[in-house]
Amino acid sequence: MKTTPVKTDPSRILDIATGYMAAQQLFAASRIGLFRAISEGAASSEDIASTCNVTPRMARILADTMASLDLLTRANAQYALTDAARTYLLGEASELDLAPFLTFLREISYPHWLQFTQTVDTDQPGDLGMNEARWGTFLGGVMTYNRLHADMFANAMDFSEHKHALDLGGLAPYFAIRAMQSNTDLKTTFAYAPDFADRIPEQLAEAGVSERSQVVGMPTATARPQGEHDLVFVNHVIHRFSAEENQQIFKNARAASVEGARLTVLDFFLDDEPKQRAIDALHAGEYLVIDGTVVFPESEVRQWLEGSGWRPIETIALPGCPRVLVAEAV
Repeated sequence: MKTTPVKTDPSRILDIATGYMAAQQLFAASRIGLFRAISEGAASSEDIASTCNVTPRMARILADTMASLDLLTRANAQYALTDAARTYLLGEASELDLAPFLTFLREISYPHWLQFTQTVDTDQPGDLGMNEARWGTFLGGVMTYNRLHADMFANAMDFSEHKHALDLGGLAPYFAIRAMQSNTDLKTTFAYAPDFADRIPEQLAEAGVSERSQVVGMPTATARPQGEHDLVFVNHVIHRFSAEENQQIFKNARAASVEGARLTVLDFFLDDEPKQRAIDALHAGEYLVIDGTVVFPESEVRQWLEGSGWRPIETIALPGCPRVLVAEAV
Protein backbone atom coordinates (compact mmCIF):
# COMPACT_ATOMS: atom_id res chain seq x y z
CA MET A 1 0.00 0.00 0.00
CA LYS A 2 1.26 3.48 -0.92
CA THR A 3 2.23 5.65 2.02
CA THR A 4 2.28 8.96 0.13
CA PRO A 5 -0.55 10.47 -1.93
CA VAL A 6 -0.37 10.31 -5.71
CA LYS A 7 0.33 13.77 -7.17
CA THR A 8 -0.35 13.16 -10.84
CA ASP A 9 -3.46 15.03 -12.03
CA PRO A 10 -6.24 12.55 -12.98
CA SER A 11 -8.56 15.23 -14.40
CA ARG A 12 -8.19 14.25 -18.05
CA ILE A 13 -9.13 10.65 -17.34
CA LEU A 14 -12.20 11.76 -15.41
CA ASP A 15 -13.18 14.26 -18.09
CA ILE A 16 -13.17 11.49 -20.68
CA ALA A 17 -14.86 8.88 -18.49
CA THR A 18 -17.71 11.23 -17.55
CA GLY A 19 -18.13 12.73 -21.01
CA TYR A 20 -21.43 10.93 -21.50
CA MET A 21 -22.87 12.98 -18.63
CA ALA A 22 -22.19 16.21 -20.51
CA ALA A 23 -23.61 14.75 -23.72
CA GLN A 24 -26.84 13.62 -22.08
CA GLN A 25 -27.37 17.01 -20.46
CA LEU A 26 -26.75 18.80 -23.76
CA PHE A 27 -29.29 16.50 -25.43
CA ALA A 28 -31.80 17.28 -22.66
CA ALA A 29 -31.18 21.03 -22.78
CA SER A 30 -31.75 21.01 -26.54
CA ARG A 31 -34.85 18.82 -26.28
CA ILE A 32 -36.64 20.99 -23.69
CA GLY A 33 -35.75 24.23 -25.51
CA LEU A 34 -33.49 25.67 -22.81
CA PHE A 35 -31.38 27.72 -25.22
CA ARG A 36 -34.41 29.08 -27.03
CA ALA A 37 -35.99 30.01 -23.70
CA ILE A 38 -32.92 32.02 -22.72
CA SER A 39 -32.87 33.75 -26.11
CA GLU A 40 -36.46 34.82 -25.44
CA GLY A 41 -35.65 36.30 -22.03
CA ALA A 42 -35.60 33.45 -19.51
CA ALA A 43 -32.49 34.56 -17.62
CA SER A 44 -32.72 32.79 -14.24
CA SER A 45 -33.13 29.10 -13.46
CA GLU A 46 -36.65 29.86 -12.21
CA ASP A 47 -37.46 31.52 -15.55
CA ILE A 48 -36.03 28.56 -17.43
CA ALA A 49 -38.02 26.11 -15.29
CA SER A 50 -41.26 27.94 -15.97
CA THR A 51 -40.68 28.34 -19.70
CA CYS A 52 -39.39 24.81 -20.31
CA ASN A 53 -41.84 23.06 -17.95
CA VAL A 54 -39.18 21.41 -15.77
CA THR A 55 -38.48 21.73 -12.07
CA PRO A 56 -36.27 24.58 -10.81
CA ARG A 57 -33.74 22.00 -9.64
CA MET A 58 -33.50 20.47 -13.11
CA ALA A 59 -33.31 23.89 -14.77
CA ARG A 60 -30.42 24.86 -12.47
CA ILE A 61 -28.56 21.60 -13.13
CA LEU A 62 -28.87 21.89 -16.89
CA ALA A 63 -28.08 25.60 -17.03
CA ASP A 64 -25.06 25.27 -14.74
CA THR A 65 -23.75 22.35 -16.80
CA MET A 66 -24.16 24.26 -20.04
CA ALA A 67 -22.36 27.22 -18.46
CA SER A 68 -19.53 24.94 -17.32
CA LEU A 69 -19.22 23.72 -20.91
CA ASP A 70 -19.10 27.25 -22.37
CA LEU A 71 -22.48 27.08 -24.08
CA LEU A 72 -23.91 29.61 -21.61
CA THR A 73 -22.44 32.32 -19.43
CA ARG A 74 -23.53 32.82 -15.81
CA ALA A 75 -23.30 36.02 -13.79
CA ASN A 76 -25.29 36.83 -10.64
CA ALA A 77 -27.45 33.73 -11.18
CA GLN A 78 -28.43 35.00 -14.64
CA TYR A 79 -27.71 32.97 -17.76
CA ALA A 80 -26.94 34.17 -21.28
CA LEU A 81 -26.10 32.50 -24.60
CA THR A 82 -22.61 32.16 -26.02
CA ASP A 83 -22.03 32.69 -29.73
CA ALA A 84 -22.00 28.95 -30.41
CA ALA A 85 -25.35 28.42 -28.67
CA ARG A 86 -26.86 31.40 -30.48
CA THR A 87 -25.68 30.11 -33.86
CA TYR A 88 -26.58 26.42 -33.56
CA LEU A 89 -28.97 25.74 -30.66
CA LEU A 90 -31.99 28.03 -31.06
CA GLY A 91 -34.15 25.78 -33.21
CA GLU A 92 -35.63 27.56 -36.21
CA ALA A 93 -34.01 30.82 -35.07
CA SER A 94 -30.53 29.30 -35.47
CA GLU A 95 -28.27 30.05 -38.41
CA LEU A 96 -27.98 26.26 -38.61
CA ASP A 97 -30.15 24.23 -36.24
CA LEU A 98 -28.16 21.25 -34.93
CA ALA A 99 -31.13 19.81 -33.03
CA PRO A 100 -31.75 17.01 -35.60
CA PHE A 101 -28.13 15.92 -35.24
CA LEU A 102 -28.36 15.97 -31.44
CA THR A 103 -31.55 13.90 -31.69
CA PHE A 104 -29.71 11.39 -33.88
CA LEU A 105 -26.91 11.17 -31.31
CA ARG A 106 -29.37 10.74 -28.45
CA GLU A 107 -31.71 8.22 -30.06
CA ILE A 108 -29.47 6.31 -32.51
CA SER A 109 -25.76 6.75 -31.88
CA TYR A 110 -25.61 6.85 -28.07
CA PRO A 111 -27.71 3.70 -27.46
CA HIS A 112 -25.81 1.94 -30.22
CA TRP A 113 -22.51 2.58 -28.45
CA LEU A 114 -23.77 0.29 -25.68
CA GLN A 115 -22.87 -2.48 -28.14
CA PHE A 116 -19.29 -1.25 -28.44
CA THR A 117 -17.91 -3.97 -26.15
CA GLN A 118 -19.14 -6.54 -28.64
CA THR A 119 -17.64 -4.53 -31.51
CA VAL A 120 -14.26 -4.39 -29.75
CA ASP A 121 -14.28 -8.15 -29.22
CA THR A 122 -15.51 -9.07 -32.71
CA ASP A 123 -14.42 -6.12 -34.91
CA GLN A 124 -18.00 -6.14 -36.23
CA PRO A 125 -20.70 -3.44 -36.12
CA GLY A 126 -23.64 -3.69 -33.78
CA ASP A 127 -27.29 -4.10 -34.73
CA LEU A 128 -29.00 -0.77 -35.37
CA GLY A 129 -32.47 -2.32 -35.27
CA MET A 130 -33.68 0.17 -37.84
CA ASN A 131 -37.28 0.86 -38.77
CA GLU A 132 -38.86 3.63 -40.81
CA ALA A 133 -38.99 6.08 -37.91
CA ARG A 134 -35.39 5.42 -36.89
CA TRP A 135 -34.22 5.84 -40.49
CA GLY A 136 -35.91 9.23 -40.50
CA THR A 137 -34.04 10.22 -37.36
CA PHE A 138 -30.80 8.81 -38.76
CA LEU A 139 -30.97 10.65 -42.08
CA GLY A 140 -32.19 13.86 -40.49
CA GLY A 141 -29.23 13.89 -38.14
CA VAL A 142 -26.59 12.88 -40.66
CA MET A 143 -27.76 15.41 -43.24
CA THR A 144 -27.78 18.17 -40.62
CA TYR A 145 -24.18 17.33 -39.73
CA ASN A 146 -23.36 17.35 -43.44
CA ARG A 147 -24.78 20.87 -43.71
CA LEU A 148 -22.40 21.95 -40.95
CA HIS A 149 -19.52 20.31 -42.82
CA ALA A 150 -20.50 22.14 -45.99
CA ASP A 151 -20.58 25.50 -44.20
CA MET A 152 -17.13 24.94 -42.69
CA PHE A 153 -15.90 23.65 -46.06
CA ALA A 154 -17.10 26.78 -47.85
CA ASN A 155 -15.42 28.97 -45.23
CA ALA A 156 -12.08 27.22 -45.81
CA MET A 157 -12.03 26.87 -49.61
CA ASP A 158 -11.71 29.26 -52.54
CA PHE A 159 -13.87 28.32 -55.54
CA SER A 160 -13.54 31.61 -57.43
CA GLU A 161 -11.25 30.35 -60.24
CA HIS A 162 -13.27 27.27 -61.16
CA LYS A 163 -15.84 26.82 -63.91
CA HIS A 164 -16.83 23.13 -64.08
CA ALA A 165 -17.22 21.01 -60.95
CA LEU A 166 -17.86 17.30 -60.54
CA ASP A 167 -19.48 16.09 -57.31
CA LEU A 168 -18.73 12.37 -57.38
CA GLY A 169 -20.47 9.87 -55.13
CA GLY A 170 -21.50 12.21 -52.35
CA LEU A 171 -24.41 11.78 -49.97
CA ALA A 172 -25.72 15.35 -50.15
CA PRO A 173 -25.29 18.30 -52.55
CA TYR A 174 -24.54 20.92 -49.90
CA PHE A 175 -20.80 21.17 -50.67
CA ALA A 176 -21.32 21.92 -54.34
CA ILE A 177 -24.26 24.18 -53.56
CA ARG A 178 -22.08 26.29 -51.27
CA ALA A 179 -19.42 26.43 -53.98
CA MET A 180 -21.93 27.55 -56.62
CA GLN A 181 -23.42 30.13 -54.29
CA SER A 182 -19.97 31.64 -53.79
CA ASN A 183 -19.12 31.50 -57.52
CA THR A 184 -22.03 32.28 -59.82
CA ASP A 185 -20.05 31.11 -62.88
CA LEU A 186 -19.56 27.60 -61.51
CA LYS A 187 -21.50 24.70 -63.05
CA THR A 188 -21.67 21.27 -61.41
CA THR A 189 -22.33 17.72 -62.52
CA PHE A 190 -23.62 15.52 -59.70
CA ALA A 191 -22.66 11.88 -60.35
CA TYR A 192 -24.48 10.18 -57.49
CA ALA A 193 -25.64 6.67 -56.77
CA PRO A 194 -29.15 6.27 -58.19
CA ASP A 195 -30.85 5.98 -54.79
CA PHE A 196 -29.38 9.37 -53.82
CA ALA A 197 -29.56 11.07 -57.22
CA ASP A 198 -33.37 11.12 -57.16
CA ARG A 199 -33.35 13.41 -54.11
CA ILE A 200 -30.95 16.00 -55.47
CA PRO A 201 -33.01 18.08 -57.97
CA GLU A 202 -35.40 19.34 -55.30
CA GLN A 203 -32.50 20.50 -53.12
CA LEU A 204 -30.83 22.21 -56.07
CA ALA A 205 -34.05 24.01 -56.94
CA GLU A 206 -34.47 25.17 -53.36
CA ALA A 207 -30.92 26.58 -53.44
CA GLY A 208 -31.55 28.31 -56.76
CA VAL A 209 -28.76 26.53 -58.68
CA SER A 210 -30.73 24.10 -60.86
CA GLU A 211 -29.87 25.88 -64.11
CA ARG A 212 -26.17 25.38 -63.45
CA SER A 213 -26.52 21.72 -62.41
CA GLN A 214 -26.73 18.31 -64.04
CA VAL A 215 -27.62 15.17 -62.07
CA VAL A 216 -26.53 11.75 -63.33
CA GLY A 217 -27.31 8.50 -61.55
CA MET A 218 -24.45 5.97 -61.55
CA PRO A 219 -23.02 3.56 -58.94
CA THR A 220 -20.16 5.35 -57.21
CA ALA A 221 -17.62 2.51 -57.17
CA THR A 222 -17.77 2.11 -60.95
CA ALA A 223 -18.95 5.57 -62.05
CA ARG A 224 -17.15 6.93 -65.13
CA PRO A 225 -18.46 10.47 -65.48
CA GLN A 226 -17.62 12.36 -68.65
CA GLY A 227 -16.27 15.86 -69.09
CA GLU A 228 -13.28 18.10 -68.42
CA HIS A 229 -13.81 19.32 -64.87
CA ASP A 230 -11.47 21.69 -63.06
CA LEU A 231 -12.89 21.00 -59.59
CA VAL A 232 -13.85 17.59 -58.17
CA PHE A 233 -15.53 16.79 -54.86
CA VAL A 234 -15.15 13.29 -53.41
CA ASN A 235 -16.69 14.24 -50.08
CA HIS A 236 -18.00 11.73 -47.53
CA VAL A 237 -17.23 8.93 -49.94
CA ILE A 238 -14.11 6.94 -49.14
CA HIS A 239 -15.16 5.60 -45.72
CA ARG A 240 -18.00 3.76 -47.48
CA PHE A 241 -15.79 1.81 -49.89
CA SER A 242 -12.82 -0.55 -49.87
CA ALA A 243 -9.24 0.49 -50.62
CA GLU A 244 -9.44 -1.03 -54.10
CA GLU A 245 -12.75 0.70 -54.85
CA ASN A 246 -11.43 4.04 -53.64
CA GLN A 247 -8.39 3.82 -55.89
CA GLN A 248 -10.68 3.22 -58.84
CA ILE A 249 -12.93 6.12 -57.83
CA PHE A 250 -9.91 8.43 -57.82
CA LYS A 251 -8.77 7.12 -61.22
CA ASN A 252 -12.22 7.68 -62.68
CA ALA A 253 -12.30 11.18 -61.20
CA ARG A 254 -8.93 11.94 -62.78
CA ALA A 255 -10.14 10.71 -66.18
CA ALA A 256 -12.94 13.28 -66.01
CA SER A 257 -10.63 16.17 -65.02
CA VAL A 258 -8.27 18.57 -66.76
CA GLU A 259 -4.63 18.89 -65.79
CA GLY A 260 -4.31 21.18 -62.80
CA ALA A 261 -7.83 20.46 -61.56
CA ARG A 262 -8.40 20.54 -57.82
CA LEU A 263 -9.77 17.53 -55.94
CA THR A 264 -11.19 17.67 -52.41
CA VAL A 265 -11.49 14.52 -50.32
CA LEU A 266 -13.50 15.40 -47.23
CA ASP A 267 -13.62 12.69 -44.60
CA PHE A 268 -12.26 11.75 -41.21
CA PHE A 269 -8.67 10.45 -41.27
CA LEU A 270 -6.32 8.67 -38.92
CA ASP A 271 -2.99 10.48 -38.93
CA ASP A 272 0.65 9.94 -37.97
CA GLU A 273 1.12 13.09 -35.88
CA PRO A 274 2.39 12.80 -32.29
CA LYS A 275 -1.16 13.63 -31.17
CA GLN A 276 -4.02 12.24 -33.25
CA ARG A 277 -6.86 14.68 -33.94
CA ALA A 278 -9.52 13.45 -31.53
CA ILE A 279 -12.68 13.91 -33.58
CA ASP A 280 -11.30 11.72 -36.37
CA ALA A 281 -10.30 8.90 -34.02
CA LEU A 282 -13.66 9.05 -32.25
CA HIS A 283 -15.47 8.72 -35.56
CA ALA A 284 -13.35 5.72 -36.47
CA GLY A 285 -15.10 4.00 -33.58
CA GLU A 286 -18.47 5.54 -34.47
CA TYR A 287 -18.34 4.39 -38.08
CA LEU A 288 -17.31 0.87 -37.11
CA VAL A 289 -19.91 0.33 -34.39
CA ILE A 290 -22.70 1.92 -36.44
CA ASP A 291 -22.30 0.19 -39.81
CA GLY A 292 -18.80 -1.20 -40.22
CA THR A 293 -17.47 1.59 -42.45
CA VAL A 294 -13.84 2.69 -42.22
CA VAL A 295 -11.87 5.78 -41.27
CA PHE A 296 -8.68 5.29 -43.28
CA PRO A 297 -5.17 6.54 -42.44
CA GLU A 298 -4.43 9.74 -44.32
CA SER A 299 -1.08 8.31 -45.45
CA GLU A 300 -2.90 5.47 -47.21
CA VAL A 301 -5.32 7.86 -48.93
CA ARG A 302 -2.38 9.94 -50.15
CA GLN A 303 -0.87 6.82 -51.72
CA TRP A 304 -4.13 6.11 -53.54
CA LEU A 305 -4.16 9.66 -54.89
CA GLU A 306 -0.55 9.55 -56.03
CA GLY A 307 -1.22 6.28 -57.84
CA SER A 308 -4.30 7.72 -59.56
CA GLY A 309 -2.93 10.87 -61.16
CA TRP A 310 -3.37 13.27 -58.25
CA ARG A 311 -0.71 15.15 -56.26
CA PRO A 312 -1.70 15.82 -52.64
CA ILE A 313 -1.20 19.49 -51.74
CA GLU A 314 -2.52 20.12 -48.24
CA THR A 315 -4.86 18.92 -45.52
CA ILE A 316 -7.30 21.34 -43.91
CA ALA A 317 -8.94 20.59 -40.56
CA LEU A 318 -12.50 21.94 -40.40
CA PRO A 319 -13.73 23.05 -36.93
CA GLY A 320 -15.90 20.35 -35.37
CA CYS A 321 -15.97 18.50 -38.70
CA PRO A 322 -13.86 16.20 -40.91
CA ARG A 323 -10.67 17.19 -42.68
CA VAL A 324 -10.22 18.06 -46.35
CA LEU A 325 -7.36 16.49 -48.27
CA VAL A 326 -6.72 18.73 -51.30
CA ALA A 327 -4.96 17.37 -54.40
CA GLU A 328 -4.08 18.56 -57.91
CA ALA A 329 -4.47 16.66 -61.17
CA VAL A 330 -1.08 15.90 -62.77
